[in-house]
Amino acid sequence: MEAAFKAAGITSAEQLRALGTDRAYAQLLQSGHQPHFIAYYVLEMGLQGRPWNDCKGEEKNRLRARFDALKAEHTQHPNAFDAALDEIGVICVDQKVDRR
Repeated sequence: MEAAFKAAGITSAEQLRALGTDRAYAQLLQSGHQPHFIAYYVLEMGLQGRPWNDCKGEEKNRLRARFDALKAEHTQHPNAFDAALDEIGVICVDQKVDRR
């Protein structure tokens, strides 16, 4: 994650805290980082000073909705087929698959 944040222009813990989860994760996605829900909620828990696995139940559902909105806003699919495969978890957005 350190390398991913650095590639996204986030180089310090202070900068990460100032951005907050959603803005920092949006920068990761814009820099080409593969979207991953666990990484997103681990970031949220870490910024709150909580254990990564403390996210459960309704809180986790709310975070999933925020993650899905960020992912939709900051990632692009080359076509509808890839979008559908990504939605069900078969491929990742940044995978390039030759379907010839």
